[in-house]
Amino acid sequence: MAWPDALPRRGLYLITPDTTDNLRLFSQCLRVLPARPALLQYRNKSTDPALRLAQAQTLRALTRAAGVGLIINDDVALAAQVGADGVHLGRDDGDIAAARARLGEHAILGASCYDQLPLARAAIAAGADYVAFGAVCPSATKPNAVRAPLSLFADSAALGAPRVAIGGITPANAGEIVAAGADMLAVIGGVFDAEDPLAAACALSAGWG
Repeated sequence: MAWPDALPRRGLYLITPDTTDNLRLFSQCLRVLPARPALLQYRNKSTDPALRLAQAQTLRALTRAAGVGLIINDDVALAAQVGADGVHLGRDDGDIAAARARLGEHAILGASCYDQLPLARAAIAAGADYVAFGAVCPSATKPNAVRAPLSLFADSAALGAPRVAIGGITPANAGEIVAAGADMLAVIGGVFDAEDPLAAACALSAGWG
């Protein structure tokens, strides 16, 4: 397991909206990076590799300038290509050990564990640096996602790794989720769809004092 000393292990974990509009994406991220999220994850399901590379390269530059860690969703090769700080893998997105071998000992590796504590235990045993549970609330991004009870954060405390909550998180419900034991709040719409994205990001970041 690895975690760069310069990057926090608690706080807001922003996930980018999925868009092919580069200018909009970069503008949105520039607006919220002053909130100093713990991490920013680049997420884009496009099948256009040139688009994904261009977006990831620019986000790498923006996050580096802001002192924010960059995580790539699902794509170990892209994470290596742009020099990201790490990668996040879902259940069908590849092997944690293989990602470690490709990205090195200092990469941050995350794993989606849905509503299953055994998956989290297995991910940590394989070398993951953090685990994510969700959806903790109804999610507009993934309306059919399995719901994960907040009790998972207490149940997983002994894992000794940061635990990320994802799914339907907003400033209105963030306090309850942090109180349940989440170390990070992974948010897309709760920030990027807000009337004032920077204010929403700052409100979410304030949950840890």
